[in-house]
Amino acid sequence: IADSTNSSVGLAANRSSRDKGKAVLMSSTGSPEFTGKECAPYTTQWTFDTYQFGKSIAEAVPQLGKTWFIVTPDYLFGKTLEANVRKFVTAAGGKVVGSVVHPFGTNDMSSFMLQAQASKAQVIALANAGGDLTNAIKTAKEFGLVDAGVKIVPLSLDLPFIDGVGGLAVTQGMMMTLPWYPGLKPEAAKFAAEFKRRQGVMPGYLMAGLYSVVHNYLLAIKATGTDNPKPVFAKMRATPVNDAFATGGKLRADGRMVHDVYLVQMKKPSESKGPDDLVKLIATIPGDKAFRPMSEGGCPYVTTKVAAAQSAPNPAPTPAPTQATPPQQDATPAATQQPAPASGGHTVIIVIV
Repeated sequence: IADSTNSSVGLAANRSSRDKGKAVLMSSTGSPEFTGKECAPYTTQWTFDTYQFGKSIAEAVPQLGKTWFIVTPDYLFGKTLEANVRKFVTAAGGKVVGSVVHPFGTNDMSSFMLQAQASKAQVIALANAGGDLTNAIKTAKEFGLVDAGVKIVPLSLDLPFIDGVGGLAVTQGMMMTLPWYPGLKPEAAKFAAEFKRRQGVMPGYLMAGLYSVVHNYLLAIKATGTDNPKPVFAKMRATPVNDAFATGGKLRADGRMVHDVYLVQMKKPSESKGPDDLVKLIATIPGDKAFRPMSEGGCPYVTTKVAAAQSAPNPAPTPAPTQATPPQQDATPAATQQPAPASGGHTVIIVIV
């Protein structure tokens, strides 16, 4: 299964695939549970998660401001994103002075943005996505919040949606973190140009991440000569990710692909060299600083062996065997303790939309 745009749907698909020993390749799902309690031996979360968004944006507390208000949608993605923003903004010396929850698919954001405005917060963080995020940004502009100097932080905004929000005239000066953007490096620019030539639009980080995970999965199948996910995922974990999406990325045993993320600021219209030149880089955040440490996630395919290793007594020396011991044939990653389900059949990639 290649991707889902909804974490709840993706987690259900992940449970089914885990029981059947199938591969799951996620780019658009944000819940950290994919690499936590809901992890699976053949599931990877490649592009981002809400822990990373919260941790990364907290790096900008000195530039943005100390007091924050969060506008949150009433579903899993938004709630976990708000929780992580609260945690890391507070740890960075900021203070969350309030928040408001709105229903999914809210066309009129007026009452919610009025509450944000009344809080007098220096920063209004938008933990929503899609149409809700677009409406919230437009409402903030209409209410004069942007012109008044309030920092609007669209936590999950992807660059292809900038035009729909109102372009740089509305978003200029806003800061956010991106897992990827076309101006990142020459390989990224080349990929973006070819994607636009074929699709007519520039790719966002979700599409770039999805292409990257499927491409690396297929390369591992080619290298191992099988589509059995056990050796395929072992190969993926052993191979650094160096492509148009990431440089020096690493797939961990819990399924998280760790890569650098980027704190960016939306350009002024006068700074932009064209319709696809939208952001300037403020800081690069190393992947090991942006993503949750594997030891904190609670992935059962990792923590059981760690716990066993910590509690086991030091073994007594054993005599050398009288005959050669046959080599073990288990290709399971070193961090994995729980038995992984066997997989049968052939490779089938299903994209959930």
